[in-house]
This record gives sequence, C-alpha cells and structure tokens, in this order.
Amino acid sequence: MFSNIRTTKANKEIVARLTSKLSLGTENVIARISLTYSIAADRKLDLSHIGDSLGKEYSFKVLFGDYSDYYIALVAVHYQLYKTDKDIPKYIKMHIDDGLQLINLDIENKYSLSGTDFLINEIEKGLQFI
Repeated sequence: MFSNIRTTKANKEIVARLTSKLSLGTENVIARISLTYSIAADRKLDLSHIGDSLGKEYSFKVLFGDYSDYYIALVAVHYQLYKTDKDIPKYIKMHIDDGLQLINLDIENKYSLSGTDFLINEIEKGLQFI
C-alpha cells in the first residue's frame, strides 16, 4: 500500500517532546496514539490541506507493527473508503499530524501528567459513550 509516512516539519519536534514527556515507548507509539486520537475526535480532514512531509519518517512496518489492518480499517471506516483506496496513506499522515497537534495542546500545561494518566483519562472519556 505504501512504504513510509512523514510528519510535518513542525511535528517532528512535537513527536520527540511527547515521546519524552509521556514515556509510553518509542516515537512510533505516540504516532499510533495521535492517529487514533484524531479519529476519535471525529475529525474529517480535507486532503487539500495536507501538510509538508519534512518531519519524522515512519516505515509502514515500524508505524503499525502487526496491526496495520486495524489502523487502515479505522481510517477506511471513518471516511467510508475501501481499504485499498489510494488516499488512505494521505489520511493516515494527516490524522497523525492532527493528533500530534491535539495531544500537544491538550497536555502542554500539564507538567505532572504521566503517559499512563493520559491514556487512562482518554479511556474513561471513551467509556462514557458506551
């Protein structure tokens, strides 16, 4: 489907900062979280507003690990596309960039917030809708 995805240049620093602050693992973990964070916010992004690709680069395998089918399915369902649609990689890139910005804004002034606390808070928010 695609071999790699790059964040925007502005998000390269945010990936490193969030990875360090949240201590949830390597940089691909925060990229996965940001993708799902943006989709969970029910944001529909416009491909005409795709950002640059000068930031952090992730290979397909590193970004998704053994769970690529699930991440692709999330995007495909969100946009009502077939899993092989040519635009899915663009939407993935855009949602990673969008999610990084959203998470960064959400936690930038929460100095004592751990990654575990962040994840628990987000899970609790999601459980309210069940």
